Amino acid sequence: MLHGPVFRLYVGLMLSSLLLEWNWGTAALVVLTLALSITALLHLLSHHRDHRSAAFWVALIVLSPLVGACLYGLLGINFVRRRGQQYRGSIGPAYRDPPPTCPLFVHSDPVLTERDCSLAMTVDRISRFNFTSGNTVEPLINGDEAMPAMLAAIREAKISIALSSYIFEATQIGADFVEALAAAHNRGVKVRVMVDDAGTRYSWPPVTRELGKKGVPVRRFMPNRFILRLLTMNLRNHKKILVVDGKVGFTGGMNIREGNMISRNPGHPVRDLHFRITGPVVGQMQRVFAEDWQFCAGEVLNGETWFPQVAATGETHALGIVDGPDEDLEVMPVALFAALNAARNRVCLMTPYFLPTAILMAALKLCATRQVEVTIITPAKNNIPVVAWAARTLYPELLEAGCRIYESPAPFDHSKLLLIDDAWSCIGSTNWDPRSLRLNFEFNLACHSPALATRLHTIFEAKKAESREVTEASLQNAPMAIRLRNGFARLFIPVL
Repeated sequence: MLHGPVFRLYVGLMLSSLLLEWNWGTAALVVLTLALSITALLHLLSHHRDHRSAAFWVALIVLSPLVGACLYGLLGINFVRRRGQQYRGSIGPAYRDPPPTCPLFVHSDPVLTERDCSLAMTVDRISRFNFTSGNTVEPLINGDEAMPAMLAAIREAKISIALSSYIFEATQIGADFVEALAAAHNRGVKVRVMVDDAGTRYSWPPVTRELGKKGVPVRRFMPNRFILRLLTMNLRNHKKILVVDGKVGFTGGMNIREGNMISRNPGHPVRDLHFRITGPVVGQMQRVFAEDWQFCAGEVLNGETWFPQVAATGETHALGIVDGPDEDLEVMPVALFAALNAARNRVCLMTPYFLPTAILMAALKLCATRQVEVTIITPAKNNIPVVAWAARTLYPELLEAGCRIYESPAPFDHSKLLLIDDAWSCIGSTNWDPRSLRLNFEFNLACHSPALATRLHTIFEAKKAESREVTEASLQNAPMAIRLRNGFARLFIPVL
């Protein structure tokens, strides 16, 4: 045993060793924290474009340096700015000059001509596609209408099938798609399927595995590569595109999952809108798929197999709008702003996630100030509760400006729709939240057709009739705990 001075010396040496080791560990952690925080702040100050989001990240990094810097690296930086021209150029000219005049939108009424031509020319310049005439756009309500129509098109395919989805379950209704796609592949149809990597994780087994077993060419969009995936997990291909034989297309907001089959009473029902498209604009849908496919698979899709001549089928003027964290960055928010600015009579907006940017908030309020009737429908109970909590903090200023807000009852409504006056509609995959407007790869169609707008307004009014109107009094009378919860959720809007 150790006694007296020897014992004290031993203890002193042990404590000194532990203290020295702790100091070195602390020093290393401090240096790492400072390096990461300074790097994050420098990148933030030199690259971030949204001042509200930038302020959020600065506060988080300063108040919680290590955690904030790491979260900024994971959620705040776009590490995958696709050089889109290298994919577009091999398919054909990436951009076309907008037409000098606007013959498609000339009416006998000079006021309508001025409105429609102005908005058409604006959107034409915002998008890298031109307006096409002679299209037909057919709304499909819920999976009960959309899924059978999509399956029928796949089963009737003779030449090619291009399918892109964010979520594609391999079971139940998804299994029907797997079998139909495999059958088409086996009879000689050229089939290409692309699913977002994050979207494959909503069910087991992953649909990519099931399709691969059957020999169907399939790719994950930005697949998991451990650390690299951590840097890109916030960038998702949210597009929903199906093109059959290059002539029949489907797009909208609907994923391929059993929950959309409302008549089957699924465990987690989801209402949604999807659309069947025919006419020349289908070529734009096919091109968008081809660009993404080349990005994922390195294969160029071109020629008559994928891009046949498409005849006119209807009277809808339509144009594709691509949005994503590459050369198409923030195209959709600008297009939405232009549409709201052009409104003269009414704006009807339906979205599952309502967290608009400051600019779009201002545009909505200005519409109401100009005596434009603004009606917004969003779910009363959201599948992402924090989004609904944060959204309710935005309601008061919209209500004060004169907008009307309705919350739809269960089941959760995933529909996305914007109607401008009596002729314009915007359909597709984009939600009104920061993730969709800035981070996701999205596809939408801008459509001009009084008949289509009338049909969609009927659907909108039916949803409004079953919804509960939100009033300023109901917000003010909410319990303090609810208001505090919502206010706390609002702090995280830039990353929701």
